[in-house]
Amino acid sequence: MKRRVRRVAYLALLAAVAAIVLFPLYYAIAGSLMSDAALVAFPPALFPTEFNWRNYQRVMEAFPLLRQYGNSMFVSLSIVAGVLLTSVLAAYAFVFIAFPYKRVVFAAFMTTMMIPVESLIIPKYLLVADLGWIDRYPGLVVPFIASGFGTFLMRQFFLTFPAELHEAAKIDGCGHLRFAWTILVPLSKHALGVLALYTFIAAYNQFFWPLLVTNTPQMQTLQIGLASLDTAEARAPSLIFAGVVVAVAPMLLLFYLFQRNIVRGLTAGAVK
Repeated sequence: MKRRVRRVAYLALLAAVAAIVLFPLYYAIAGSLMSDAALVAFPPALFPTEFNWRNYQRVMEAFPLLRQYGNSMFVSLSIVAGVLLTSVLAAYAFVFIAFPYKRVVFAAFMTTMMIPVESLIIPKYLLVADLGWIDRYPGLVVPFIASGFGTFLMRQFFLTFPAELHEAAKIDGCGHLRFAWTILVPLSKHALGVLALYTFIAAYNQFFWPLLVTNTPQMQTLQIGLASLDTAEARAPSLIFAGVVVAVAPMLLLFYLFQRNIVRGLTAGAVK
């Protein structure tokens, strides 16, 4: 009896925490379907009495959000591709290639994770400006295609592979790139999936850097467009909620489609 009561209390606590976490998302979806009058009324409405789908049409017409949506997807996917490529190659070198001062170089990679991001804003901006990449895609992508965290993650995962695997590939005449592409990458798909997902989320949610290096609405990303909705049409709350739902939809879809790969990638290598 005590065990049953404890289990019910535990499940009730989990349900309460889940409700608290999910309520902002629910209210954003519900608010996107309400009228502005219902949202500003007191007490506020928690359920839409009628579904006002025109809010999504209005939010697309208010700003070039479709173009900004495409910019965010292109920039995020480009950064993911760059991070995966550089992380796999760097991690491979640290694990399977012997060169002088390997540990010193790896320690230098790790120190980049301890440098505050804010301290790099000015040097990055000056470099991008000197290269003529202001208000261009390279200025949004290139500064983020290398990741100390990605290198560390893939190195730790590659260390779980037996050294005999590399030796057997060398005996069969397999070069470095072929071994990495045909053997390591397929065996590391779960770790790569986790790295890709977290990199995509970080790149997709960037706000300050795109705001700094873009000047025109056609080159701005979705996050900047959503911030502009706060001053559009007298700050219509229904438009803001609709824009939030549009922005968060790719994240929800990614988590739903790759939730199993995320769990496998996070636990891969935990037990040898």
